[in-house]
Formats: sequence, structure tokens, C-alpha cells
Amino acid sequence: MNSNKQSNGVSAPVADAQKANWVDMWAPEFSRPYLRLARLDRPIGIWLLFWPCAFGVGLASVAIPPNGFNFQILILFFIGALVMRGAGCTFNDLVDQDIDQKVARTRSRPLPAGQVTRNQAAVFLVAQALVGLIVLVRFNSYSIWLGVASLVLVVIYPFMKRVTWWPQLFLGLAFSWGALMGWTSQVGQLYLPPLLLYGGAVLWTIGYDTIYAMQDIEDDALIGVKSTARLFAKHTKWLVGLFYAGALALWTWAGTAAGAGVIFQSAMILPALILLWQVITLKFNDPANALLRFKANHFVGLALTLALWLEYKF
Repeated sequence: MNSNKQSNGVSAPVADAQKANWVDMWAPEFSRPYLRLARLDRPIGIWLLFWPCAFGVGLASVAIPPNGFNFQILILFFIGALVMRGAGCTFNDLVDQDIDQKVARTRSRPLPAGQVTRNQAAVFLVAQALVGLIVLVRFNSYSIWLGVASLVLVVIYPFMKRVTWWPQLFLGLAFSWGALMGWTSQVGQLYLPPLLLYGGAVLWTIGYDTIYAMQDIEDDALIGVKSTARLFAKHTKWLVGLFYAGALALWTWAGTAAGAGVIFQSAMILPALILLWQVITLKFNDPANALLRFKANHFVGLALTLALWLEYKF
């Protein structure tokens, strides 16, 4: 009887995962709780962590064309984004287990559902972090120390929802760090353009994670979890619009400061249109609507990277 219960628990998908995802369909049963801890059943977070890295590499290619648009470095950044996003989510789940048990969308995650123990999750966290370290040491020394510095933000982020209405700001500071590292991996030090790029990515993250947090407003209010979605309430649509407008302005400024011209500026119409669509069609108290618009930010990242590549190429 206990064996059957455990097997069913391991097989049970997470409530907010993409339906019929590869983890639930094809992964060996013993591995599923760990893959779910790393959020590999919902890869959108990997892309949202990776795209700022691509922004930084693309911006450096515009500023110093002889360096080229370094696709080998982008592969390293993608691997790093995959494992460090997984490590960050595992750490976040260890910190938030008590909260996740009280929220309908998250109580089916591996830790609150009892699919893994805290010790097993901790060992998995260390394993992912070691893979991330192996990737990190492939970069230049400036980027390595920059990557180490980012761990401060990674560690404090899960606690911010308990003490401030702005946990999305701290997520933005952590999730956008790759914009700085993407640049320094090519240039070796920081200048104004990557700082502007980073600022734009922080504003973008605040905007899209506010939309994401709209899914949990009712549960968060009951258990006292803070978020910009709760803080903004009925004003969420136009405030998200302001953050998105600020992101576009800083990104355009960053590109111009790096030497980008009319090709980049014209191509920026595409990410602007995707962000505008999100804001115009966003509906309060509609979790499905919020989730779809949150996921659309993958295409915003792709569009901005494409704009930088087109400027470099042509």
C-alpha cells in the first residue's frame, strides 16, 4: 500500500506545469521529482534567465564587431542558465516549502507533495551548483567574479516576499545579471551600455513577474506573501506598461550607446509590439490570461537578441 502511494505521488504532475510535458510523459519515474524541482517541466524560466546573457553578448558584438556574435559562448550561457535556474528553483523550494503547501498552484511541487525529502533536494541543489561552477570557470576572470557576486542576490531573493512588496525587483536584479556577464565575457570589463541593458532587463523582469504573480493574488493575500501584483492591484495593467516602456527605452539607449543604428532601432519594433499586446490584453483576476502573457516574454527576449544580431550582421 505505501509503495503504491509513493509511486502515485512521484508520477503526479505539478499543477501549473505545461500539460503533457516531456518530464511527465517520457522521463524515468525516479527522476521526475528532481526534474520538477529544477522546473524542467516548464522551460520558460530557463529562457528568461538565458536571454539577458544573449543580450549582453549581442550588445558586445555591436560595440566591437571584430569580436563577432559568439555562439560558443551563448551555448555555455544556455547550459549555465539551465543548471543555475534549476539550482535557484531548488533553493527557492527549500526556503518556501511552508508557503508552497498553502498555495493551490504550488502545493503539488515535489517538496510540499513529499516526492523528495529536504536532504535529497539539498544534495540535488549542490550537484546543480557544481555543474554551474564548471561552466563559470570557462569564462574570463572578470566574468567569473561577477558570476560569484550574483550569488548574493540568488540567496536573498526567496526571503524578499516575506519582508517587502517588491520581491519582483530582487528577482529582476538576479535574473538580469547575465546581461552584465554576457558583455564582460566578450569585453572583459563594464561600461555604460551593459549597465543600461541590465537596467532595462530589471524593469522587464519586474513587469513580467508581476504578471506571473497575478496567478496567486488570492492565496498570497491569505497567507501574507507580498508581491507587486498585490501592491499594484487594479493599477497593475498600466504600471506593468510603465515598466515595459522603461525597459524598451533603456534597451534602445544601450544599443545606441554601443553604436547601433537604424537597423537595430527598426527591429526594436517587434519586442515593443509583443510587450504592448501583453499590456493591452492583460486581464485582472484571470490566471490563464496572465500565464499566457508571461510566457510571451520568451519571444520578447528572442526579438531583442535578433535585433542585436541584425545590427551586427548588416
